[in-house]
Amino acid sequence: MRLGMIMDYSGGFAETVELLQEYERQGLELVAVAEAYSFDAVSQLGYIAAKTESLQLLSGILQVYSRTPSLTAMTAAGLDYVSGGRFNLGLGASGPQVVEGFHGVRYDAPLGRTRETISICRQVWRREPVEFAGEHYRVPLTKEDGGSGLGKPLKLINHPVRSEIPISVAALGPKNVELVAEVADGWQPLFFHPGRAKQAWGEALDAGTSRRDPSLGELDIQLQVSFHLGAPDPEAIATVRNQLALYVGGMGARDKNFYNQLACRYGYETEAKEIQDLYLAGKKREAAEAVPGDLVEAVTLIGDEDSVRHQVEEFHAAGVRTLLVNPLARTADERVEQVGRLAGILRGGTK
Repeated sequence: MRLGMIMDYSGGFAETVELLQEYERQGLELVAVAEAYSFDAVSQLGYIAAKTESLQLLSGILQVYSRTPSLTAMTAAGLDYVSGGRFNLGLGASGPQVVEGFHGVRYDAPLGRTRETISICRQVWRREPVEFAGEHYRVPLTKEDGGSGLGKPLKLINHPVRSEIPISVAALGPKNVELVAEVADGWQPLFFHPGRAKQAWGEALDAGTSRRDPSLGELDIQLQVSFHLGAPDPEAIATVRNQLALYVGGMGARDKNFYNQLACRYGYETEAKEIQDLYLAGKKREAAEAVPGDLVEAVTLIGDEDSVRHQVEEFHAAGVRTLLVNPLARTADERVEQVGRLAGILRGGTK
């Protein structure tokens, strides 16, 4: 199992980057940068590329609405170039609150747009003249489709370091996950419950895998997970509870909250409704207290080494091949030390 880390977009960036070489020495193999509606991930990934030598880089995620597919491909090829072939493109659809509320772009057809974006990216990286006539993207834009008629098929001027840059997609809904299993190299789920993943996504994964090109290999499940080694820390547990309450309760409108829907598919229908009712009523502390303890335990790596080793084995058995940990230890030195100990657990293998 590969060990990565997700960088927090809310602060501490420079300090964490300065420690990345030490994280590398401790066994870290990959670092992911989120974007949301914070600073863009691309500039930060370029900075990390200059500060590191062997770490793989991952966008977690670039959403498909705010960049054209060709620009996404150019950006990925550029990051792969400045990093010497270390970039992995993480894509996602985000949600209407961000896409329409921050970017002012209509949120429509997330599946179709994701599929077409992946196809165009791979065409760009192969340095083919880009010609694509999809339902959502037309390249070149012809006069019949509203263009000037002057556009012509163009190929990327530069020669990419790699003609096949790995693509992973953040997805939660069954149809989205089915698409990922069919066409992507990796999958970035959030709040992955290893004991109930099959219940939530089994049919979707099977359907997508049945159409998967064998050349893509096994789907790399890249799991963002809160991590703390040692006796469960009340502060660490509170951090996870607050995050789950935010996502299950308030991330999206009442009927458009993908995380609430996921909690329901896990079997927490009653709890999900209570969390959402409390959160939307402004009772955030009560919403966090309503998060089931077994859900907190299932979607995290928190505990002593034996407990964490057991949790790692459960994740591995459920198909997880890359951990993107969010270390919750209080100090930077503790976070580095704990990542090193987790690397040792992973080197010990899984049963």
